Amino acid sequence: MKLDQILPGRIGYGSAPLGNMFRSVPDDEATATLNAAWDHGIRFYDTAPLYGAGLSEIRLGGLLSLKPRDSFVLSTKVGRVILDEVESGSRDLGEKGNLFEHGRPNTIVHEWTAEATERSIEGSLERLGVDRLDILWVHDIAQDFHGDVWLQKFEEARTGAFRVLSRLRDEGVIRAWGLGVNRTEPIELTLALDEPRPDGFLLAGRYTLLDHEHALQRLLPMAEEQGVGMVVGGPYSSGVLAGGTHFEYQDAPPEIVEKVRRLKQLTDEYGVSIKAAALQFSLAHPVSTAVVAGATKPSRIAEDLAALDEEIPAGFWTALRASGLVSPLAPLPGGA
Repeated sequence: MKLDQILPGRIGYGSAPLGNMFRSVPDDEATATLNAAWDHGIRFYDTAPLYGAGLSEIRLGGLLSLKPRDSFVLSTKVGRVILDEVESGSRDLGEKGNLFEHGRPNTIVHEWTAEATERSIEGSLERLGVDRLDILWVHDIAQDFHGDVWLQKFEEARTGAFRVLSRLRDEGVIRAWGLGVNRTEPIELTLALDEPRPDGFLLAGRYTLLDHEHALQRLLPMAEEQGVGMVVGGPYSSGVLAGGTHFEYQDAPPEIVEKVRRLKQLTDEYGVSIKAAALQFSLAHPVSTAVVAGATKPSRIAEDLAALDEEIPAGFWTALRASGLVSPLAPLPGGA
């Protein structure tokens, strides 16, 4: 089933921050943020076992387990099995470093076999307190986690997770599956396969105002030709487009800081919020079905929804194109 037939709106809540990403988030702050998302009408929620070693799923389940199951769409990810035992030694998250160092100390098993996929799903259902999942993403089978051996992980997933998720979809247990990654190449490989066929993908950080040229070269034309939809994760590029200091989960380098400064100068000139420019840019591509934005402050939910609906003058998009800050291949709102 196509993503646009499943997702209830163009914006969802990304719950990675609830896994204590970057900092320890108090329980009451997490609860208030989730309640704000629900009260503002958000009905699409994305999470993953990786986020805080299950903490994000537990916190999200505290809200969703109390709601009618047919009233929301829920996606999580496979590829990590969370054990009850405490992790010994340092945790290797590839380029993401110590991103969830404030999460739970539970051991995380990184595995994409058929057996691990089924265990991952069972663990997610238990932590979330729900009886079914709508969308499952195969998580992080890419270079940023696995370096030169990422193709081995992809093959493990192709013969394991892909087949399990295809079967579950065909049996009606889940509604859709795809890849949830921070790189384009695994999705390109998947779309080139004769089978199994994904329904969509979640691409984090690769279709934003700051980073989109690579996705436009091969991935998005392939997806558009095949009618496969994209959920844009990380539309604020880890926060630097929303007033933060992180880009790609690390301190933003000087060239990114300078590009944000130029973007901010342009948005100020036209009286536009940079959040609105970021969200509306990410949604302008015909493959884009929705964005998922993370937050740990209740006020951020209202900001995101206002940004989605903010009226941006056509002159801004024309000026953005003329500035060279976006690829000439990138579709812009209003056809600029």
